[in-house]
Amino acid sequence: MKEFAKHEKDLIRKYESEGFTHNFRHDSGKLKDTKSDNAYSPEDIKIVNEHRYEGMSNPSDLSILYALEMKDGAKGTFLMAYGPSADVETAEFFKAIPKEKFKMK
Repeated sequence: MKEFAKHEKDLIRKYESEGFTHNFRHDSGKLKDTKSDNAYSPEDIKIVNEHRYEGMSNPSDLSILYALEMKDGAKGTFLMAYGPSADVETAEFFKAIPKEKFKMK
């Protein structure tokens, strides 16, 4: 998927075409599906892949795009800032996902 390395939106569209159609938000210590409102703990999540980005005009504009698979089979993406502008609670949530749940391509 290196051909999509410059823009998160392009890679999100690529994942959507592969069935990663759910979107998630971090709320109260859980990752929630924005449509169904199903809530997931770190143990419920597999990280299929992650992609890190630097802003083209501002190198300190940093983000990570995660491709995720939930224990109930829901697959989707989650985009978050990292570095100085990261939300600490969201970053801690992703750090809590057990390492054996990473199945990076």
